[in-house]
Amino acid sequence: MPKNFMKALLIGFGNVGRTLVEILSDGGQYCKLKDLNVSIIGIITKNHGSLVNSRGIDLIRALSEFGKGNFAAANPDRCDLDALNAVKELEYDVMIETSPLSIEGKGEPAVTYVREALSRNCNVITANKGPMAFAYSELMAIAKDKGVLLLHEATVMDGTPLFNMARHCLRGARVTSLEGILNSTSNYVLSMMESGMSMDQAISQAQKMGIAEKNPMYDLEGWDSTVKLCVLVNALCNAKITPFEVDRNGITDITSDQVQNALRAGKHLKLICKAKLDESSPRAEVKVTEVEARDMFSTVKGQGAMLKIYTDIMAPFVVSQTDPTLPDTAYGIINDLFEVKDHISLHTNKAG
Repeated sequence: MPKNFMKALLIGFGNVGRTLVEILSDGGQYCKLKDLNVSIIGIITKNHGSLVNSRGIDLIRALSEFGKGNFAAANPDRCDLDALNAVKELEYDVMIETSPLSIEGKGEPAVTYVREALSRNCNVITANKGPMAFAYSELMAIAKDKGVLLLHEATVMDGTPLFNMARHCLRGARVTSLEGILNSTSNYVLSMMESGMSMDQAISQAQKMGIAEKNPMYDLEGWDSTVKLCVLVNALCNAKITPFEVDRNGITDITSDQVQNALRAGKHLKLICKAKLDESSPRAEVKVTEVEARDMFSTVKGQGAMLKIYTDIMAPFVVSQTDPTLPDTAYGIINDLFEVKDHISLHTNKAG
């Protein structure tokens, strides 16, 4: 492996992690990735074994083996190293955290993984919303103290460059409030109920399409929207709020009659996230809201998402997304990898 390659440790190998690896391993299709120079030296899973090779894992083999259920015992890189010990013991430049969100555990164990990696002076990219929703201020303080990056572009609106935009294009502007549709599953279900499906039928359809998880309750009960709203408020508004401080409601109690009655009145039911900053503390809520047909949120169909941002200087502006797929989320991580690469290069040149 050439010296200028960035060593990455990947925690989790679910849909997002595998899509990321598929993109990185396809050197011919994505020409603008050829200079990223990232080598994955570890893939750590909870139930399917782990792979570790300081010279870089054979990604094609890893994908093939995992598609059959587990990493093969015959794979020379196979080991039983768990995530926490991998974070503490392996040598890497950036940890990529893609483990599942835990509401009950207040973001753990991912919060611990991020904390440990940062404390070792390693950069961190997380697609897991938990650390940013439950421990944003603490983790960012560690990153600043250690002079490393903690990035999370894929946590909200997939690969849409939302946080990059805020860092580079909102300097000098204070975000005062946020409003948006952030959960694709609930929005898809409400859209299908407008077309005549029952909620159960819409959920089943969403699961078949891969939009909804086998257990979609985080989405339907409003938890996913709530966690994303906390990430936004913490990152864009420099606030400290956790999901348990948000006034949360989901779509589980919405009936077909309510959806159809709203339609007949020229309105749409949407799960809307709102946050407003005042001088003391943020106020945030997630609830089903009737929006007028002419309202911009009524245009968000299917898997789409939309965020309206208010600042103290500019007029409100909107960031929207249409029908994202797994490569969109993986691109959020890739975008962050380029930032880490530039950061490492800058500090290497200074040291030289």
